Amino acid sequence: MVPHRPPTITIHLPGGRSLLLADRTLIMAIVNVTPDSFADGGERFDPDVAIADALRMVDQGADILDIGGESTRPGAPPVGEAEERRRVMPVLEGLRGCTDAIISIDTYKASIAEEAIALGAGIVNDISAFANDQAIAGVVARTGAAAVLMHNRGRSTNIYEFANYVDVIAEIRTDLAGRVAVAEVAGVSRSQLILDPGLGFAKRAEHSLEALARLDELQELGLPILSGPSRKSFLRLALGDLPPAERVWGTAAAVTASIMAGARIVRVHDVSPMVQVVRVADSIRRAAR
Repeated sequence: MVPHRPPTITIHLPGGRSLLLADRTLIMAIVNVTPDSFADGGERFDPDVAIADALRMVDQGADILDIGGESTRPGAPPVGEAEERRRVMPVLEGLRGCTDAIISIDTYKASIAEEAIALGAGIVNDISAFANDQAIAGVVARTGAAAVLMHNRGRSTNIYEFANYVDVIAEIRTDLAGRVAVAEVAGVSRSQLILDPGLGFAKRAEHSLEALARLDELQELGLPILSGPSRKSFLRLALGDLPPAERVWGTAAAVTASIMAGARIVRVHDVSPMVQVVRVADSIRRAAR
């Protein structure tokens, strides 16, 4: 049984813009400006290449561009503010005024988030759900940006130490409810928030697969859901030891499952094929009403 998808949700963004979560699932394109991301490290480390690729992704059908300057793969070392700023700000500046796509900044640092919003970003995508830098909640509250709160435990250097669950989706739901409460205390409205189950983060492959299979249970929190299964290592449990770039069809299956379970946004590397996947999954979901 396909879970009911809530009515149209409008998330207001800075600058009078808005993010409309309606009947069509939105595509968030991943633009990693890093030398060491697990799936495409180094491909867009040059800002000009990142800008050109981002605009190409919009032409292919991306609704949101998620710009990130720090790899969060397991074991990745942290990146300082100065280096992250050096990586992402030229890309944000280059995209400003060049596209109607919503810009998201993938960061857990308050200073980076604030500067990115000043350059036109409308979403803060925080893998720590405001835990790593508590000041970021204040930035979101003050600017009116939307925020993606992702379920995570620990840091990239030690996340598998925290991959211990009795009931994975119930614990994800409880942890995220706690992070939503923290956001609200800081002055962030629930209407600004989107939830991400954090597939692959502080979760072993079997945890991510179960979280995806039971993703609809996150709807109990009453907030829109973003799912990011793209090219992730948990897909190897089904596919075998394929490199990330060859996990496109596995990603397609996980994206379809996400949409059928109620996700409103999917975060992907391969925009062109995923546009087709999303269109068909949305059609099946509508037919199942």
